[in-house]
Amino acid sequence: MPSFSCTIDNSIDPGIRLDRYIAEYLKLLSRSQIKARNLEAHLNGKAVKISRVLKGGEYLELSWAEAESPILIPQHFPLDIIYEDKRVIVVNKAQGMVVHPGAGNRQGTLANALLYRRLDKNNALPPNAQPTGDYEFDGQSTGLRPGIVHRLDKDTSGVIIAAWDEEAHAFLSEQFRERKVRKSYAALVYGRPKETTGCINTRITRSRRNRKIFTTSEKEGRVSVTYYKLIRSYGDFSLLLLRPKTGRTHQIRVHLKYLGNPVIGDPLYGREDSMFKKATLMLHAKKLSIVLPGHEELSTFRTLLPRRFRDLIIK
Repeated sequence: MPSFSCTIDNSIDPGIRLDRYIAEYLKLLSRSQIKARNLEAHLNGKAVKISRVLKGGEYLELSWAEAESPILIPQHFPLDIIYEDKRVIVVNKAQGMVVHPGAGNRQGTLANALLYRRLDKNNALPPNAQPTGDYEFDGQSTGLRPGIVHRLDKDTSGVIIAAWDEEAHAFLSEQFRERKVRKSYAALVYGRPKETTGCINTRITRSRRNRKIFTTSEKEGRVSVTYYKLIRSYGDFSLLLLRPKTGRTHQIRVHLKYLGNPVIGDPLYGREDSMFKKATLMLHAKKLSIVLPGHEELSTFRTLLPRRFRDLIIK
């Protein structure tokens, strides 16, 4: 049975429930997983419900049931690999590629491709395996299931890192949790920001009108911080470089809408415009700096602007 313990940070949002803290701060389990896997919680040694409101400073102990091992189908399709060693792999994810399998996306994801690559390199593929993946393999018997450390939206391209073993995954995940990772994004946005550099500091919460999207709020949600810099203006649109300090879902897209300069081609937070009618999401994870397992200094991985950016700029 998996378990976890920690002292709750005193800087948490006032009034936050335990289930939200587990899902949004610790990112151990989603709120649906908390219920499905019979999570048990103790605060300062006493059993509590997951609806318990936290004060900060309490000692938290958690345990939950093992999840059934999901079947992952290895699939062979091209990946733009930036770096790889025995512990990690860094990929320039293509736009449109889903990172993790989920409802409606069991195949064709980055996880499917990474599993095939690892099995192939270790000569662990079943006999007569087809490149498209005509068999099922959960990866648990050889410890080769890829551990993708962070996420990129389906339509956000760019740098993403994954670990080949649990120890490496934990090492990398801790840096994301402690905000020691440096990430930079490029975005083509409508108009031009009033200031050439700035910091967007708001709270972000799920929209009450549409639970699939997020919005800024003065009182609700989690503190979210994004720094931005204007690289160049093209009249009707601009190229921005962005550095998120926090890592909330859709953070950059929500913050740029709040700024008044939404990302071009954003179907959720953008705007309809005849000039960019055929544009897809113009958001790209350009750079990632992180300490790799066995290293002491930061390693930095960069990518060029994708062709969809260059095509729009040239026009």
